[in-house]
Amino acid sequence: MPFKSLNLSEQVLRGVEAAGYTDPTPIQLRAIPVVLGGGDLIASAQTGTGKTAAFALPVLTRLATHGRTRVLVLEPTRELAAQVETSFRNFARFTDIRTVAVFGGVGYGAQRSELKRGVDIIVATPGRLVDYLKTGEISLRDINILILDEVDRMLDMGFLPTVKDIIARCPRERQTLFFSATVPPEIAAVASFALRNPAKIEIGVARSVTDSVKHALYPVAAEQKFELLEALLAKIDFDSVIVFSRTKHGADKIARRLKAANHSVAVLHANRSQNQRIEALAGFKSGKYEVMVATDIAARGIDVVGVSHVINYDVPEKPEDYVHRIGRTGRAQAVGDAFTLVSPENAGDIRDIQRFIGAKIPELRLEGFVYAPIIARPEQPSQQRGNRGGGQRGGGYGSGGPRQGHGQGRGQSGGGGSRQGQGGGGGGQQRSSEGGWNRFGASGSGGGTGGARRDR
Repeated sequence: MPFKSLNLSEQVLRGVEAAGYTDPTPIQLRAIPVVLGGGDLIASAQTGTGKTAAFALPVLTRLATHGRTRVLVLEPTRELAAQVETSFRNFARFTDIRTVAVFGGVGYGAQRSELKRGVDIIVATPGRLVDYLKTGEISLRDINILILDEVDRMLDMGFLPTVKDIIARCPRERQTLFFSATVPPEIAAVASFALRNPAKIEIGVARSVTDSVKHALYPVAAEQKFELLEALLAKIDFDSVIVFSRTKHGADKIARRLKAANHSVAVLHANRSQNQRIEALAGFKSGKYEVMVATDIAARGIDVVGVSHVINYDVPEKPEDYVHRIGRTGRAQAVGDAFTLVSPENAGDIRDIQRFIGAKIPELRLEGFVYAPIIARPEQPSQQRGNRGGGQRGGGYGSGGPRQGHGQGRGQSGGGGSRQGQGGGGGGQQRSSEGGWNRFGASGSGGGTGGARRDR
């Protein structure tokens, strides 16, 4: 079904065409009629499936022309606020509808100027919006459409009390839309008082990895992680790469070492100034930087066409962040690769991720890379992981219980190799010479390169 069959206005359809959109995605097909009809909505879909257009296009159609401030969109991060406001502005280019992005990290001057000119749509982060509400420079009395985007991330970042206060300031008679990649139980705490008889749309399995992304684990000794990262970057045929670090300090260290190895590198994390973050993201999008090193602030905030690879230098702390990180590639139904560098101490986290996504992640070894022995750390007593919903942190990389002992391994059949067709491995069997390290229990380990992809 083409966009013109969805009862969007002629001006919005021209904006869609100018933006290069052709056919609506499943979330757009199902959400647009609900939003046009004025009903409340809870919608979830995998990252990279077009959720922004799913609410922006019908909202612009309903607004039609410039008037009072009638739409408020809440976003968890500055990057998302800027990105979503840009999408609204692009889709509205053939209308007189005005938008503004309101977020912290920058001065108030330009935002105040836009607000004084009069805007129809405010896209804001909660903290900066509250600043303007306190000074009276923004009023929510005329809001008739309230959109909470990336609700799960907003709650995870501790914005619930502020979000509740903002919702309470909006008129009771309004349309409220929740959009999210996942719908955790905590969302019910907000939905119970914010929405009225909402329609519910779920596209795909919220915990799954999109089919367009091929992902794999690369077991390696901790002290060899950077060496393997360099070898992967030299081997793979990439357009642009995002490397994820758990910490800001770690991201800076990785970036320095990559720059010393003559890579063009951008860095994105919370300690960077807003101007630095804007420049990094713009440079990465334009191709000035081939590699971006980022913390999880970017897992929801980067929408860049052509990110061919994601490399998790550090395993994410939360299983859901694994899905969001690797969703930075394979966007808009393009293909992508995602690799995770893993050491024995990551056993519990990998087991949690595999349990979360309901699948084993295959292991690969980089051909030609000289691996150091992987020495397992001494076994520690298993402890219940209270904040992860059960399971034991022991060794072992399978989805089941603690490690079964050093040097045993799990004999597996040889896999078909990597997606590049460069040959499978001779089996995922543990080698005692590598320190008795149990593998993840995933198939397809062995000699695939994880390297150059030619089907793009």
